[in-house]
Amino acid sequence: MTETEIKQIVDAQRNFFDTGATLNLEFRIHALKKIKAYIQTHETQINDAISKDLGKSAFESYMCESGLVLSEISYMLKHIRSLAKEKTVLTPLAQFHSRSFKKPSPYGVTLIMSPWNYPFLLTIDPLVDAIAAGNTAVIKPSAYSPHTSEVMKQMIETCFDKKYAALITGGRAENTCLLNEHFDYIFFTGSQAVGKEVMRHASEHLTPVTLELGGKSPCIVEKSANIKLAARRIVFGKFLNCGQTCVAPDYIFCDKEIKDRLVSEIKRQIGKQFKSAPLTNKNYGKIINEKHFDRIVGLIDRTKVVYGGKTNRSNLKIEPTIMDNVAFSDAVMQEEIFGPVLPILTFDSLDQAIRKINCMAHPLALYIFTSNKTTAKKVMETCRFGGGCINDTIIHLATSEMGFGGFGESGMGSYHGKDGFQTFSHYKSIVDKKTWLDLPMRYQPYRKMNNKLIHLFLK
Repeated sequence: MTETEIKQIVDAQRNFFDTGATLNLEFRIHALKKIKAYIQTHETQINDAISKDLGKSAFESYMCESGLVLSEISYMLKHIRSLAKEKTVLTPLAQFHSRSFKKPSPYGVTLIMSPWNYPFLLTIDPLVDAIAAGNTAVIKPSAYSPHTSEVMKQMIETCFDKKYAALITGGRAENTCLLNEHFDYIFFTGSQAVGKEVMRHASEHLTPVTLELGGKSPCIVEKSANIKLAARRIVFGKFLNCGQTCVAPDYIFCDKEIKDRLVSEIKRQIGKQFKSAPLTNKNYGKIINEKHFDRIVGLIDRTKVVYGGKTNRSNLKIEPTIMDNVAFSDAVMQEEIFGPVLPILTFDSLDQAIRKINCMAHPLALYIFTSNKTTAKKVMETCRFGGGCINDTIIHLATSEMGFGGFGESGMGSYHGKDGFQTFSHYKSIVDKKTWLDLPMRYQPYRKMNNKLIHLFLK
């Protein structure tokens, strides 16, 4: 799409927003219901597209993508009226003859830029929040997941006029054109490198942003942990979507006393969940493209592989792979893995582990497996991260009742449910001052009596 065409879409959306049509709650509800109906009617088509891009099974596509979007829509339909209401707050004594309230208002024309690893979920989920809050949206999915992008484009064009919601396909040229436009809000999910570019462009117009990035999310396994259950849940979270999940456990940091038992149980769980030949397992996905395949393979140190390690470049598959005796200086620990490679590192004490994690870039997620409540509380309170789980992985993002987002290097802002509505809303602080009384003490000339009264009211 050309720069001129993109500008025309942005201008058309701004003109449409200025009509006030999206302020109407019934208009927003109708839009959400249209998306919901389309997903339910075209579930097979959506699943097939995701499978072509990432090799996901229909079960995984629904569980981790379209099903979660439907859940988010249901939440918004249930709560949108209460979320959109003005919220009355206490008024200071000095303004007792007033009403103070906060009024949620849409930003206006928003830009949603999404990644390829969960192409449907991470595109349509923020769109649902933006629509519920009363915005228009320009949507730019990743060029690396073209089949899912095409399905979403058909959905958006079927459900909406482009002056309300428009999906633009393409690559870097389109991204650059979009970022040069003036949006009222930008929502970006992707890498830290691109996130910096998004923020740099947004600063030209002082546009607020939400950045959902990534990082090396640690999985701490303390010696009191239920090893069998920990291994089972770690294998699920790590190798879901072939490891291409922003909140996947990037590495295991475990007590050295239980390391051998844990590695043995993880091996057993991989075999149980993916059988003896993962490369031919139809329910085990593939790497998105050759570029990322080669990058991940380059992180594997064959001398430290204790399980898996086989690859097939023809179908872009890499076995679930465990690397033991890994050090923080190894290549696999210098970047987010974003693939089915699981390094194992050990610590002598929990305090040592916490210090190490806190001196690294803040991760998007953190997981702790322990049977000790005091230990869990200590890790949750002292480590700095976006979100996480105690005795599980991944599942904290699968709810509309909690916000999901990063911290520091892993991003800023959050969404899902109420947090999503708030992300795409500006809250105006308003005082409705009554006219039947006008206290004279604030006006000049100031008198001693006024001084006493102001101290009375404001102390």
